[in-house]
Amino acid sequence: MRAPPVPPEMRALVLTAYDGRPESLQVMRRAVPRPTSGQVLVRMSASPINPSDLQFVRGRHGPRNALPVVPGLEGSGTVVAAGGLAGQLLVGRRVACVAPVGGDGLWAEYAVVPLHQCIPLRAHISDEQGASLFVNPCTAWVLMERAREGGHAALAQTGAATSVGLMLASLARRRNLPMVHVVRRTEQVERLREVGAEHVLSSEEPEFEERLRLLCHELKVSLAFDAVAGRLTGQMLGALPEGGRVTVYGALSEQESRIDPADVMFGRKSVDGFSLSDWARRGFGREQLKALMGVPTLLGNALELPVRACLPLESAGEAVRIASADMTSGKVLFMPDKGAST
Repeated sequence: MRAPPVPPEMRALVLTAYDGRPESLQVMRRAVPRPTSGQVLVRMSASPINPSDLQFVRGRHGPRNALPVVPGLEGSGTVVAAGGLAGQLLVGRRVACVAPVGGDGLWAEYAVVPLHQCIPLRAHISDEQGASLFVNPCTAWVLMERAREGGHAALAQTGAATSVGLMLASLARRRNLPMVHVVRRTEQVERLREVGAEHVLSSEEPEFEERLRLLCHELKVSLAFDAVAGRLTGQMLGALPEGGRVTVYGALSEQESRIDPADVMFGRKSVDGFSLSDWARRGFGREQLKALMGVPTLLGNALELPVRACLPLESAGEAVRIASADMTSGKVLFMPDKGAST
């Protein structure tokens, strides 16, 4: 399929300082990057603002890239050029994609991405849905697969009202796995119950830790997924029966995880971590291939992705403000074509 001609320059949202200030994200004119062997050039259609993106622009997500840099971990678009013969098969195809490690991201009109970090989008998946195919759905899918393979009969999670939390809740229901859902605000309890969650607790409510402990022991919860960190890591670990494990995969509280050493020394409990970027960096292993085949089939079903706002690159300040104010009401997407001149 013949792709449209690629212009020499593009608009890109560029981060100039890791300080979290809106003015440190600026739309600039840049040369369109050229793909080399093993890479493709994608004309971006949409790219979400994930919690990991918000942490990245504040310098709190993994190693800092050299500035100036284009943020944006994932997105969707159309492949318009390839750096090798293998990539030619994708030219003209819509894809979901992930930014290369250590380089520019996807908040731009065009982006170069590794060929193995692209998934062709099925016709029923929109650009908006495809833009968030990797980070949240893959995280939920991999965590739930590890729970299944580990033989865990009941689970718990923090950050249950987030996109990943709602997906984990949906996958647990599909697999008939009891799950304890912890949210940070009382008003989020009803939202979880509306989507079929049975065991929901707010960390704001009185006697939260005791109720959490009783519920985890009653259900025999042996694995908890922690998206919040801070005090909740230790609270979850303390609530689990002997031998339980907490997997930390996020830090929404932007605080260090704190645990009671007695849980580790005498309760035979443990804490480990999961990072999707580290997982994806390993290439096409068995787990990665299973996820890339399984996740697209669940989009729009168990892995529903609500979208709250679609904004141009020029509205970076507003977009980041909306995304930061409430991460549980749907994705905020950058759509470069919305700001393109006609």
